[in-house]
Amino acid sequence: MKSAPSRELLCSLAEAYGVDTEYWAFGGSLTQVADETLIKVLAAMGADAATTSSAEQAIKDSVLKPWREVLPECTIVRVHGQYTIPVHLPHGSSVSVQVTEESGQVRWLAQIEDFTPPREVDGVVLGQASFAVPEDLPLGYHTLGATITLATSCGWGEEGAQVLVEAPLIAVPQMLPTPSSRGARSWGAMVQLYSVRSRESWGVGDTADLKEICSAFGAMGGDFVLINPLHAAEPEGHMTPSPYLPVTRRFFNPLYIRPEDIREVGYMPTEARSNVRWAGERAKEDSLHNRIIDRDRAWEGKRKALEIIFEQPRSQARERDFQHYRRAEGQGLEDFAFWCALREKYGEDFPAKLSRPDTPAATVVRQELSDRIDFYTWMQWIIDQQLEDAQRSALDSGMSIGIFHDLAVGVHATGSDTWSIPEAFAQGVTVGAPPDMYNQQGQNWSQPPWRPDSLRKMAYAPLRDMAKTVLRHAGALRVDHVMGLFRLWWIPEGADPSQGAYVRFDQEAMVGVLMLEAARAGAIVVGEDLGNVEPWVRDYLSSRGILGTSVMWFEQESDGQFRRPTDYRRETLVTVDTHDLPPVAGYLAGEHVVLREHLGLLTEPVEQVRAEALAEKQHMLARLHEYGLVGENPREQEIVEAMHRYIARTPAELLAVALVDGVGERRAQNQPGTDNEYPNWRVPLADGSNHPVMVEDLSTNERLLSLVQAFTGELRER
Repeated sequence: MKSAPSRELLCSLAEAYGVDTEYWAFGGSLTQVADETLIKVLAAMGADAATTSSAEQAIKDSVLKPWREVLPECTIVRVHGQYTIPVHLPHGSSVSVQVTEESGQVRWLAQIEDFTPPREVDGVVLGQASFAVPEDLPLGYHTLGATITLATSCGWGEEGAQVLVEAPLIAVPQMLPTPSSRGARSWGAMVQLYSVRSRESWGVGDTADLKEICSAFGAMGGDFVLINPLHAAEPEGHMTPSPYLPVTRRFFNPLYIRPEDIREVGYMPTEARSNVRWAGERAKEDSLHNRIIDRDRAWEGKRKALEIIFEQPRSQARERDFQHYRRAEGQGLEDFAFWCALREKYGEDFPAKLSRPDTPAATVVRQELSDRIDFYTWMQWIIDQQLEDAQRSALDSGMSIGIFHDLAVGVHATGSDTWSIPEAFAQGVTVGAPPDMYNQQGQNWSQPPWRPDSLRKMAYAPLRDMAKTVLRHAGALRVDHVMGLFRLWWIPEGADPSQGAYVRFDQEAMVGVLMLEAARAGAIVVGEDLGNVEPWVRDYLSSRGILGTSVMWFEQESDGQFRRPTDYRRETLVTVDTHDLPPVAGYLAGEHVVLREHLGLLTEPVEQVRAEALAEKQHMLARLHEYGLVGENPREQEIVEAMHRYIARTPAELLAVALVDGVGERRAQNQPGTDNEYPNWRVPLADGSNHPVMVEDLSTNERLLSLVQAFTGELRER
């Protein structure tokens, strides 16, 4: 019988693969990860730790892996930094190394002294040579090339033979410019776009509504509109409501297209235009009511309309533009569109022969579905154009940043990304979070994580392509759960969310590639660093010009008192609340406690939780009163405005007002820990009396204008 590995051996292997064997729980206790969890997490990373012998072999392989690489699989360097490249080659052989820049310019690297002793690897004695990376290397995706001349015959070739090996070299920024480096603090609005409809919306807020919202807040002096992720969802069947569980993070959900704004509609025959109008009648009716948002119904009508518009002739210039877009987006777009067509044809379960996009059968079916693939690529082109138009309008309105996109943590387990690039994802695990004070049972987000080793092999292409697309027409990007660039909580299939382990990523690479794309787009990056975040991570992000996140409700000292404005971090985006809590009006009324009790999410007696919520409210009122922001027995609106005036007194570089607070909404958009028990991500924007609030009314909404005036007035005094 084979023996299980000892704890010491298991911990050594976990360390080699970047798996933490312990973690600090939210209560302050150091918690050990169970052996069973470690074995399953390591298996998901391709390391067999089931027995002593397999674990020992896995450790040996991890030690030899760098020596088995002539050049590192992927090298990340910061511009103007000092770096060396190790090269492994048969002992006694000679080597020269060059870098070919993105521009095509070739530069030779200087060899430096390296006294690393040779070692035998797989029957060949290897030596190590080192070369210096030029400090003036420009930003970009470059290629290293090593030319080895063999000194003796070996498994690599005959004596005198030359061996050429190439590998990627990515040069990333040292630091991104922050709002203050651009001259001033900035403020804007936080908006769940799908929930904010106009009288012309098709049941869901869209790009035309976004354009109007940006214009409205631009006229109020705002610099940005932070919106929920617009990532693509299922094209057929039930559309997942959560914008944080997309099928891909690279492409957008065509549900956000405004059909009437497509150029070809203006040239359509009368009958075709009438069919488009009829397709949207039911969905447009939904926009006028405070009913739970029905994405499936909205998409049913909108897709019919888009199919009609797609069939209309395009001018030669428009067709060339469309084809240029397809070529620029490349195989990633084509595979995404192919997946959409397959999902439309087969539903969620594809035939085994179509398990990935490059099977022989897939090549045949791709041709058969070419018309539908054209349709799905066309919709991505259309929404790309409409987002470009919205960003241009936002900047024209006076905004300094404009559209502020949100990047979800991961993707759906059966989505486009896991089908088109399955090698990038770990199998047998999902991502979530350990228990914390607001989610005492932990969370399982049902998303497969990227494998750190696979990303490195792929030169971080999935991250690069995603960031490039999302940032193309944006002035800023919020990275949800930014700790995901450093470590993620992996939960083995079938395990409780608390029975997971943290797996570490190469943050220099992950953060660096994201920064490179942001630098090219001229965008600001904000990391959502709430919850269980190691302090050094915040310092690291700040040193790279990436802002953190502060939510007023969470900014409390150990004694429960709220942190003073002067004690807030400067390098942050500060808000009063977050989409995972009720708006201020609902939170003050304790509706988060009532809701969690009703849904069975409390792990402590409700009386205790209710008392804690009341004490929290009293601490808040006391702090506001101390600063002269509220009087005795303040009204709800007075408290809401006072809290926003309070955060305006912080030194934060970015500040945001939640639209729900501005109009008096009381309902939360999302209740963590639930699925269908609560209408997550389906709550339309309404006021405190449950009357729908329309986009056209924002510029005249007295409560919103009063809040913005109080908030900006305080900002001007700072």
